[in-house]
Amino acid sequence: MNVFLLYEDKDWGSAPKYSDANNIIHDLGLKTIFSVSAKEVLREDGKVTGVSQEDLFLSQTMKTVMMTPLTSEKEIMYRQKMLRDAIKKKKLIGELYSLVEEMLRTWDVLGRKENRKGVTKSSASRLISDIYVLKLFVETLSTLKKRLGEEILQFDAAGFHAFYERLCKTFTKEKEEALNKIIEDISFYTGDAKKEEDIPAWRAKATLKPKFVLGFQIAGGLKCDQFVVEEVSTKNQKFKSRNSFGERFQEFWNMKKPGAFDVRNMPEIGEQVDALEYEVVRFVVSYCSSFIYEFSHFFDELRFELGFYKAAILLEQHINRFGLPYYFPTVGDRGALRFKNLKEFVMAMEQRIVPVGNTCDISDKMLLVITGANQGGKSTFLRSIGIAQIMMQCGLPVIADQYESGIFPSFFTHFTRREDSAMNSGRLDEELNRMSQIVDHLGEFSMVLLNESFATTTEKEGSVIAYDIAKALTEAGVKVLTVTHLLSFAQRIYKEREENQDTGIEFFSAERAEDGKRTYRMIQHEPELTSFGIDLYNSIIEEA
Repeated sequence: MNVFLLYEDKDWGSAPKYSDANNIIHDLGLKTIFSVSAKEVLREDGKVTGVSQEDLFLSQTMKTVMMTPLTSEKEIMYRQKMLRDAIKKKKLIGELYSLVEEMLRTWDVLGRKENRKGVTKSSASRLISDIYVLKLFVETLSTLKKRLGEEILQFDAAGFHAFYERLCKTFTKEKEEALNKIIEDISFYTGDAKKEEDIPAWRAKATLKPKFVLGFQIAGGLKCDQFVVEEVSTKNQKFKSRNSFGERFQEFWNMKKPGAFDVRNMPEIGEQVDALEYEVVRFVVSYCSSFIYEFSHFFDELRFELGFYKAAILLEQHINRFGLPYYFPTVGDRGALRFKNLKEFVMAMEQRIVPVGNTCDISDKMLLVITGANQGGKSTFLRSIGIAQIMMQCGLPVIADQYESGIFPSFFTHFTRREDSAMNSGRLDEELNRMSQIVDHLGEFSMVLLNESFATTTEKEGSVIAYDIAKALTEAGVKVLTVTHLLSFAQRIYKEREENQDTGIEFFSAERAEDGKRTYRMIQHEPELTSFGIDLYNSIIEEA
């Protein structure tokens, strides 16, 4: 059975991830978002008392989904509608996630991990585990269908309705009843485990054993010959040799137990009865193997996909906790990029503040050059756009009053790095190597964020490199947003724009008050010839 809670019509895992995922995570600080989405906000009497420990599965799930971009407006709208419903029904989503999580944990206790590792167990122990697994599957599916059915009419998203319909169609009422009868008929076997550890304490329950009617002929030496099973009857069902089930079992038994046994030897008769019980139960359980196989991967997939919505719900808790605005983005055409009061989410989570927001419309611009005062918020502004774009492209809301953008599944970041001992070459070589890797993976719809790139060499050389790369990328149809202190590069681009009246290039600058104070807002402004480093110097002197 397909889950299809993240995509309308395809399985999870078939979509490609960002080729530059590691650099995107590092440059935008996304580990903070992964971690926050795995911690529940704890409250008592309506007041926040702290947060829970990080759920590593949820943080890894959020990372995986965020690094797998949606590629169409239809996919994004589907995910957004599902998430809106999940937030509205957060209690139920949490309950279903916990149900599946506990089921998988129990399955592991019953030996799923051992099976994967090829660990062998006795035949009886394995059969007992198989019975418990069958019961576990049926009970979990029954609860899942019951709880979802109780509240399905309160969901608006078609995806949840389609999932419930598939569940009801695959796990029908008739199948549920039939499986429960089989479980009841064979559950006697779990009370016959030879060792206490063969019966998990949370599930052990002995019931009445079935009645076996055996037929045979007396041969020489008072031996039983031509052994047959005439009838197997339980509390709910009766199987006779003349019906199809009895005939199939008789053939199966004859293959397993040929020959005869001596009725005068009572221990041998006991062993034969034990063997018969085992073979009967194993034969019945084997008829449920297709059911087990059908749902064997379903629960892992369901945990993952519910896990994303669970993590997104926790993320929303933290957004509300700090009073941040959030908005489900609008998908525009390829050139669209406009937003209102966009804030840097990672900074908000790390510093527990409400950052200054920016309002801009830079639609139809292939190149945005950002210059201005040191510590004026330029890099923060660039990161806010990058974080919002990644969140939009996985269906999450962004921290803004409004946000509209095109879709760029080919997304890259190139931020300057501090030199460290792990570098095998100079910083400029390292920057050029990373840029080469980006160029090798550019796609049809690409966006590249450059933050103080190529500032590790001289101003003159860095400006030449930055100019050549920016021109080559934009001419190839790549949307480029760059923060730079390379004033020669910025002035050259600005001069060409004025001469050619190129409307595809825009310039922003970090706003600075007359007294030197930073407002952390970006304004449209031609490149300035200084980064106002003297302001920082004066502030340090005053503090000293």
